[in-house]
Amino acid sequence: MLKEFKAFVMRGNVLDLAVGIIIGAAFGTLVKSLVDDVIMPPVGLALGDVDFSNLVVLLKEGAKAAPPYASVADARAAGAVTINYGMFINSMVTFLIVAFAVFLIVRAANRLRPPEAAAAPNTKDCPYCRMPIPAGASRCPQCTSDLKFQP
Repeated sequence: MLKEFKAFVMRGNVLDLAVGIIIGAAFGTLVKSLVDDVIMPPVGLALGDVDFSNLVVLLKEGAKAAPPYASVADARAAGAVTINYGMFINSMVTFLIVAFAVFLIVRAANRLRPPEAAAAPNTKDCPYCRMPIPAGASRCPQCTSDLKFQP
């Protein structure tokens, strides 16, 4: 069983998958920082000094402190129940950037890949009636011509 496991792990696609997951996690962290720290602050400033990460809908006041809450962390500390739609907006922007970057990478990889060779045709035309027939046929099923001895 240990030999089978070693053979499984050493296969190329398993190692490629592991590397892809590790790089993907690091890339996701990088993009999250890009969205939270670089993109959303100017967007929030342009929309009237809005901090997207603190946009919430208060469903129930907290037992420890009364609203208004300055941040999501304050609302959580007070025990309030909130819908954090600002964090959801940040996550959507992060997802869209990651999806677009993956699209660009896949597109570039597809351009570098050589074109696939065309498959050999599995049919041919009968020289007598011009109907498509299987490539290995010795007699045409349409006109019953013998294809072994073509003119």
